[in-house]
Amino acid sequence: MGCYCSKFTSCCFISEHNGPVNEAKNAENEEKGEISDLPSFREFSVEQLRIATSGFAFENIVSEHGEKAPNVVYKGKMDNQRRIAVKRFNRSAWPDARQFMEEAKAVGQLRNHRMANLIGCCCEGDERLLVAEFMPHETLAKHLFHWEAQPMKWAMRLRVALYIAEALEYCTSKGRALYHDLNAYRIVFDYDCNPRLSCFGLMKNSRDGKSYSTNLAFTPPEYLRTGRVTPESVFYSFGTLLLDLLSGKHIPPSHALDLIKDRNLQMLTDSCLEGQFSTDGGTELVRLASRCLQYEPRERPNPKSLVAALIPLQKETEVPSHTLMGIPHGEEVLSLSALGEACLRMDLTAIHEIIEKLGYKDDEGVTTELSFQMWTNQMQDTLNSKKKGDAAFRHKDFRVAIECYTQFIDVGTMMSPTVFGRRSLSHLMNDMPEEALNDAVQAQVISPVWHIASYLQASALFALGRENEAQIALKEGSILEEKRTTNS
Repeated sequence: MGCYCSKFTSCCFISEHNGPVNEAKNAENEEKGEISDLPSFREFSVEQLRIATSGFAFENIVSEHGEKAPNVVYKGKMDNQRRIAVKRFNRSAWPDARQFMEEAKAVGQLRNHRMANLIGCCCEGDERLLVAEFMPHETLAKHLFHWEAQPMKWAMRLRVALYIAEALEYCTSKGRALYHDLNAYRIVFDYDCNPRLSCFGLMKNSRDGKSYSTNLAFTPPEYLRTGRVTPESVFYSFGTLLLDLLSGKHIPPSHALDLIKDRNLQMLTDSCLEGQFSTDGGTELVRLASRCLQYEPRERPNPKSLVAALIPLQKETEVPSHTLMGIPHGEEVLSLSALGEACLRMDLTAIHEIIEKLGYKDDEGVTTELSFQMWTNQMQDTLNSKKKGDAAFRHKDFRVAIECYTQFIDVGTMMSPTVFGRRSLSHLMNDMPEEALNDAVQAQVISPVWHIASYLQASALFALGRENEAQIALKEGSILEEKRTTNS
């Protein structure tokens, strides 16, 4: 969910009369995996959430979105600096306001350390929004299918399987056994890099409960027959998740079952895992997956038996999740702006959106210089090159943008950091990271305190695989941006 977690101070939400009874109750809750330091579920206004997400800004989108995923998740920040994830539903998803509120309040009663918990909702006019803890380290799909630095380790994959099984066991024990469309995008990672189950899947998206949206090749057989999901359907989906973890790919269950039947486990196993796990561990996970993928719902395991089967498989149990994931921990994680986060995840489209919205506001002093020199024919040609470059940049024709900005730069009479910045991003868009790095460095030479130059350097360094240098540039950009915000 997109990412947001909660490290809230307990003094804000726990009674002042904390005696032995409360301490005992908290200890009991922790044993069950329940969280006692989260705020109570509450209703938000649209305006509060609009402010928190900077007007539902494009750069704050943290979920897959488009025609196939009309319900968008945004990151946001409340007045008290608590970070949140806000899911904004398609206007037709919840025509019945009362049903939406009832569902949200029921899900909002759940509190578990294996879940990204729901902390509020909004139901105003046609707007239907959910507010949850923010999870900063993205989705399982990102780390499993689209990894950049390193593939997910076998021990971490086993931990994901166990923690999600525990989350489903908790939901079942609380009377919320139906989880809609369980998949790798529904699993997110908190500040400690522990996997959590998104609470959003506990909300059905329509009055009749028909909320399944994955490719039909991965849909439980009973859904194809009846158009409805049951608690047993959830464990069919859990079986597909186990296949994802084992293979590092999204394999249709029918194909996977054929491979299992032919005992062709090598074809099923992620080649990146070679040497990381014993045959016994892999065989047991395959066995669990095939049990979950049984055609008859009644033959599938329940969550309690899944948890019991997964516990003995756990490896490196003393190693923290952030270490297994290779991600800096706690205070080491930078608090990044939308632009900083876009650079960190190499989301060039989001970077382009932000730079385009900014325009040339950061060209301090350049505008005056331009106005003085417009009277010469040569300068007019130069300005035309820049205008053509801007138009090409706006329309994402980055090759033409490079050509036009190069003509402007080569004249050499005016030094514009933003032109170098735009050409830097254009180079990145054309898979030219060395050229992008050179331009970003030149932009910072012209304007040493321009934070975007540092961020673009970070993006180019990430593209070049120079991870440590990229992190340093990212931190410098964050510091410069914070100073700029403080002074403005």
